[in-house]
Amino acid sequence: FDAYDMSLFKMKSDDYYLNGNNYLSEAKALRKHADSLGIVCNQSHAPFPSSAGDKEKDKATFKKIVRAMEIAAVLGAKSIVVHPKQHLRYAEHPDELFNMNMEFYNRLIPYAEKFGIKIATENMWQRNNGAKSVTDSTCSRAWEFCKYIDTVNSKWLVGCLDIGHTSLVGADTAEFIRTMGNERLQALHVHDTDFISDLHTLPFTQKIDYIAVCKALKEINYKGDITFE
Repeated sequence: FDAYDMSLFKMKSDDYYLNGNNYLSEAKALRKHADSLGIVCNQSHAPFPSSAGDKEKDKATFKKIVRAMEIAAVLGAKSIVVHPKQHLRYAEHPDELFNMNMEFYNRLIPYAEKFGIKIATENMWQRNNGAKSVTDSTCSRAWEFCKYIDTVNSKWLVGCLDIGHTSLVGADTAEFIRTMGNERLQALHVHDTDFISDLHTLPFTQKIDYIAVCKALKEINYKGDITFE
């Protein structure tokens, strides 16, 4: 490994050390230590979920996401994955979620510019509780993922394709990659699944066709990193 993905999920907990007043000095100390080991932070992951549908809770979450962006920038990350909002049932509210997310990401763009770090939105999935199965959510399909990025239309918003997530909703991952192209697709979450559960195992240990995935990445001249999640 020559880089690390700084996962900031624990920022959801108020007692997490990077939620304290000394978060910048803590981040700088971590950067100094990583630099001394010769390992860089290539990307990061903001706390999630990005929304709960509660005004006060969502306001607090937004602040934590902004802080996560600042911390990731200090660490040297090129991009930080920020989940789209998906607290509503996608099947009944695709347009409402789209509009909600356009407002959400546009609010984050000035912070991306300020800190010098790209925001990477991600393809999601939801649990169909009635059938105990996985179903589509925001950006599950390539056309909508492209629509999200193209509508915001900023160099500060790019796509992180979660290869495991595409398999869970039955999407063709290789074709998904070709549709996005190398300008939109600038980050990856790489792991394997059995097409049923979000297993997060190593590639070639489950059922995803990683030969086809790699061929598609080569076809679009993918320039981002291969980040295991």
